[in-house]
Amino acid sequence: MPEICRFKGIRITMYAGTREHPPPHFHARHGDLKAAIDIRTGRMIEGSLPASALKLVSQWCVLHRAELEENWRLARAERELNPIAPL
Repeated sequence: MPEICRFKGIRITMYAGTREHPPPHFHARHGDLKAAIDIRTGRMIEGSLPASALKLVSQWCVLHRAELEENWRLARAERELNPIAPL
């Protein structure tokens, strides 16, 4: 799964390919915990993260929503994803 960003011990990735299911989302990993985050809302749709990490991920998502949406389109087209600046 391609890494698109890393900040404050959090790794952000997004699957590439048409097998990825709606809603548009990305994956965040902090230590042994991981979660899927809805790009449109910044909310966790599955998994778990510590509250502090989830807050940072949600803030980052709001700041970079357009870039995340573009990466989602690229991923669905099986194209290379763009890196996104950290928080």
